[in-house]
Amino acid sequence: MCPGKGSHGRNALVDQYLPILILALLGFLFTGFSLLSSQILAPKKKPSVAKLSPYECGIVPSREPPQRFPVRFYLVSMIFIIFDIEIVFLYPWAVVFKQIEAFGLIEVIVFAAVVFVSFLYLISNGALTWGPPKTLQSGMPSRTSESTISRISAQRSQPGQAA
Repeated sequence: MCPGKGSHGRNALVDQYLPILILALLGFLFTGFSLLSSQILAPKKKPSVAKLSPYECGIVPSREPPQRFPVRFYLVSMIFIIFDIEIVFLYPWAVVFKQIEAFGLIEVIVFAAVVFVSFLYLISNGALTWGPPKTLQSGMPSRTSESTISRISAQRSQPGQAA
């Protein structure tokens, strides 16, 4: 009889997958228990307007926050990550270069070409252009600290609102 066939072979196969099935069952049970307990233990009261408003340390800011980081900053970090990953893959290749011969050389050339094309794509999108930042067209009025405070104050003054 061939290995893995017959009644004894099936039991061995089931025995191999039994720990995986038990782990999957425990995962589903934990997920269900977590969702059920969060539904039971969560507060039933709806949050007030004050709880839904953004909290900024309780201090009214005296100036507007600085502008956010430009996307170019993140593109430069992505360039760093791309070349860092390339170095991580080139080191093992260099260690076994004599064993993999021409096949390894072709593979590394393809890999380097893909990295170079991604680098050209990032440069064509202005990843290394550090000129003035482009501003977005605003579809809504700008939000300032004063507008947020006046909006919250107006909502508090309406009757029937809980603070």
